[in-house]
Formats: sequence, C-alpha cells, structure tokens
Amino acid sequence: MHEQIGEHFLWHLPVLGAVHADTIVTTWLVMALSLGLFAWIGASYRSPYLSKRHTVFEGVFNYIADLATGVLGPAGEPFVPFFVALFIFIFLLNQFGMVPFKAFDLPFGGSPTADLNTVVPLVLVVFFLIQIVAFRRKGPGYLKHLFKPFPALFPVNVLDEILRPVTLAARLFFNIFVGELLFIIISTIILARIRIGAFNLSMGVSVVPFLIQFFNFFVGTIQAFVFTLLAIVYLSLAISEEH
Repeated sequence: MHEQIGEHFLWHLPVLGAVHADTIVTTWLVMALSLGLFAWIGASYRSPYLSKRHTVFEGVFNYIADLATGVLGPAGEPFVPFFVALFIFIFLLNQFGMVPFKAFDLPFGGSPTADLNTVVPLVLVVFFLIQIVAFRRKGPGYLKHLFKPFPALFPVNVLDEILRPVTLAARLFFNIFVGELLFIIISTIILARIRIGAFNLSMGVSVVPFLIQFFNFFVGTIQAFVFTLLAIVYLSLAISEEH
C-alpha cells in the first residue's frame, strides 16, 4: 500500500502551478464513463422491448424529474436534464474510489469528490446557475430578498447566501473523504501485520474493508442524492415569488 492520506500525483503547469493530476485524470475518466453510460442507456430506447437497464434507469430519471417538478413546479422541467446529469456524475465520482487504482501506483484513482478541487467547482456551477436563473426570471429585483424581512438583516442574508454553497461543498467533501480515510487506515493495519499478544489484529480486521466499501457505496449514493436535492431546493428558493 503506497497511498498516503492527502497524497496526490502532481502536474506542474506554467500558469497554474502544481495541480492534482490524479484528480483531473480521474474526473475525465468519470466524464467519459458518464457519456458511455448515457449512450448505453439511450441505446435501449431503440429496442421495441423494455429491457432491464431501461426499467432501472428510467425509474431513477423519473424520480429525479418528479422531484424537480414537484419542488419547482412546471418551471422545473427545463432543468430536469441538468439535475439528472448532476446526480449521475456525482454518484460515479463518489463510487470511483471503491476501486484501489492508487494501490497499484497508477496515476489516477480515488474519489474526485474527496478533493476540494473537484467539489468547489461543482458547487460554483450550481451557485452561479441559481443566480443567473434568478436574475433572468426576476431581474435586479431578485436582490430584494437580501433586505427581507427587515433591511437591518442584510448582512445576515448575505452570509446565508454565501454559506449555502459552502455547506453544500463541505457536506459532500467530508463524507467522501472520511470514507476513503477509513479504508486507507484499515488497509494499512492489515498490511502491517500487527499482533497484540496472541491476537492477530490485522487478521481480525481483514473483513472490515468490505464493510467499509459497502458503507462508502451507501454514503456516496446518499450524498449524490442530497447534493442534487439541495441544489433543487436552493433553486426553488431563488425563483419562488415569495423569497
């Protein structure tokens, strides 16, 4: 096990300086995987028969679509493709770390969402989408909500507006990072062949990585859903008539 906590393969670029190469490569691999997945799902619509993949993914897409239109109303329909893509992309980013590529010294691997360099841009995309949509719907009058219910609360409302993307990023990052951290710690204990007296600690915890990976899969799925749900809710708060 050569992987260390917080360790990244680096590229040294002329303008940007040191960047996390493994995060970038992994994110691009997940993007390619996402496009392939959507193409594979789209191919099922060419068949006159209803396949299992069609049924499963149709259920997921319909659920997110119903969630978006249920919260946003008819105004949410144009955003359904975005929220579906957002959920699938974050889900795959979260789950990619389950395959231990880095343990084989490959220049990619891990969950990109365990790196703030991925999480922050995702949050900024959602944040600016909300601001742009709100301004297009309401014009400069959108800023009135910062002075409600009393003008004296302007600083508090601005802070609330800023903290929404911050908490959105922190929730996703820490949940995925802690899951990967637990896996690295347990794997290190196993490979270290630790014994405490007659008790072989490394052998005793050998089953734990499988439980952690199951836990990480569950958490990664939930966090992808929570991120998408909160993005929908924040958008609804921005474009609602009474905000």
